[in-house]
Amino acid sequence: MAIPVARLNHAVLFVRDLARAAAFYREAFGFEEIEGIPGRMAFLRARGSQNHHDLGLAAVGPNAPRPPRGSTGLYHLAWEVPEITDLAAAREVLARLGALTGESDHGATKSLYGADPDGNEFEIMWMVPRDQWGEFDQKAVVLPLDMEGEVARWGS
Repeated sequence: MAIPVARLNHAVLFVRDLARAAAFYREAFGFEEIEGIPGRMAFLRARGSQNHHDLGLAAVGPNAPRPPRGSTGLYHLAWEVPEITDLAAAREVLARLGALTGESDHGATKSLYGADPDGNEFEIMWMVPRDQWGEFDQKAVVLPLDMEGEVARWGS
C-alpha cells in the first residue's frame, strides 16, 4: 500500500545567516516567527495557516557552500496565493527586495520565481480554477507571463 499523503505540511531550508533569512521571509511573505532554537533554528508560519509552522530555517554558518547549480537536491518550493491580484502584488514585493528571478505562464498556473538571500529558490503561484484548465489539464508548458492580461481576465 502507498503512503496516503494529504499535502506538504512544511519545508526546512539550510541558511547561512538565520536572522537575515528570517527577516527576508517575514518581509516577503508576512510570515510570523514562532519560537525556535536561538541561533540554530527559526520556525515561521504563514498568515491563516493551520500548520504549526510552514517553513523552518536551520543555520549552517556563514561559510557554508551553496550546492552547485544542477546538482541533486531541492530545486524550489512553491507557495500558492489565493488570488491573481495577490500574485501581481507579489511581483512588486519580490522586485523591491531584489529577489525576483523570473515569471512564467504554465497554463494551469501563473508563476513568479525568486531566490532568498542564500540562493534558495522558490515559486509563488496562482492556480487557475480547475474547471478552466482546458487543454492544460494534461499539458505542461512554459510560456511568457502576461500579468496585466491575467489580472484583467481573472481579477475580481
